[in-house]
Amino acid sequence: MDGKSIFLLLAISTMQSNGAIYLTDDVYVSELFSLRVEPRMFNWTFQGLTEQFQYRPSLEGYPDLPAWVQYMYSHEYHSGFLYGTPPERTADSEVPIEIIALNKQTYETKRIVLILTVHRKPPPRNVIQMKIDNLNWVHMMDPGRIENLKNIFRNDLWQESRADLHIIFMDSAIKLGARLPLKPQQREGVVVHLGSKADFSARLLELQEEVKPLYKITSCNYKRTSVQTTFENSGFKLDWCAFKLRAADDDITAMPHHPHESFKPVKGSELKTLYRSDKWDAPMKSEVPERNYSDEFAVSFAIPGMIFVLLLSILTVILCFQHEKLRDDDSEYYFDFLFNICTDFFRLKKSYRQEYRPVQAVQMVQYSQSQSGLEDNRTGTLKSLKDASHEEGLSLRSASPDSYYPDGSPGIGNFYLRPKPPLYKPSSGSTNSTMQRKTGPGVDI
Repeated sequence: MDGKSIFLLLAISTMQSNGAIYLTDDVYVSELFSLRVEPRMFNWTFQGLTEQFQYRPSLEGYPDLPAWVQYMYSHEYHSGFLYGTPPERTADSEVPIEIIALNKQTYETKRIVLILTVHRKPPPRNVIQMKIDNLNWVHMMDPGRIENLKNIFRNDLWQESRADLHIIFMDSAIKLGARLPLKPQQREGVVVHLGSKADFSARLLELQEEVKPLYKITSCNYKRTSVQTTFENSGFKLDWCAFKLRAADDDITAMPHHPHESFKPVKGSELKTLYRSDKWDAPMKSEVPERNYSDEFAVSFAIPGMIFVLLLSILTVILCFQHEKLRDDDSEYYFDFLFNICTDFFRLKKSYRQEYRPVQAVQMVQYSQSQSGLEDNRTGTLKSLKDASHEEGLSLRSASPDSYYPDGSPGIGNFYLRPKPPLYKPSSGSTNSTMQRKTGPGVDI
């Protein structure tokens, strides 16, 4: 746009109808238009709060904007921006853009309908493509900065374009595929296309020859040219690898950053064939294609199944046909006699159980050492051995090793638990003790 504020142009044609504000603006084919959406358009005052206002633009009666209209919100300026270049197919028509605004502090909503009246204009014959590294797209939305860029060409490099030089296309370099800067405080860059019907000047052609060796490089912000000072004095730092001239004979729509076919000359007979509507209509249910899931399930099971069968076949070949090559004599000997070792062990254990016989415990009584009561003690001892009760014998058997080892472990018998015999201490007259025991009166044998 020109140096005049777009808001002042719109305010002249403001109308009130059904609670909505209707604004009109004149735009031209193949020329960039931009509109700053800010609170004063809705009679609101910005109170310095971050993200106080929210805007949602769309084509009136539809959920989205036309394909050639872009909207971006700037957190730096706390405003939204509508911009775009009308294509040839929209000439002599009106495009209503609806903007819904929300005040998040009071939850008040307002509605504005912006009617873009598209006028026909001949497309440019020659276009200059450039990339500015030290600015963001929102900075180039300033009309004063756009005029400074135009003046560099109109007054110095391309004086023949003074009458009709205008911005054709402008967008963020990041949005067009460029990489984000390494430092967040650095600028993202903006791509700008300038067009005119005038022929290129000799100085522009010389500049193109100067930077042509750089076209094989994607980006080069270190390169300086003969017009470097001219752009830097106006606040622009260009990436000379992206500086290119497109003549009228070239296909302008094939430019890397060209968004649509708006610059391609269209004849009247071809206009209908190239026409496409910007209005979105929901498809009917019968027009929606149906998806067949049976094929997808078959593929999802067939591929893993084939892999499993292949791996199983390889494993079978290795184990069956390669078994002879993997023979180990020690392992074969061990496995051949493993069963025999087990049977021998259980047979030996069973034989130990059959050979084991419990032995009755014998009670040993120590002789008294007193000489006077020797005879009585001998008699009492013999009686105790004869008259030992059966219960006492059972109690002695119960203390046998079988009670401690119920499983009858072999190798453990009564002789392991048998007490040591008492020490025999002979006394005087012990040689005749036998005879006295045989002939003594009152001895019961």
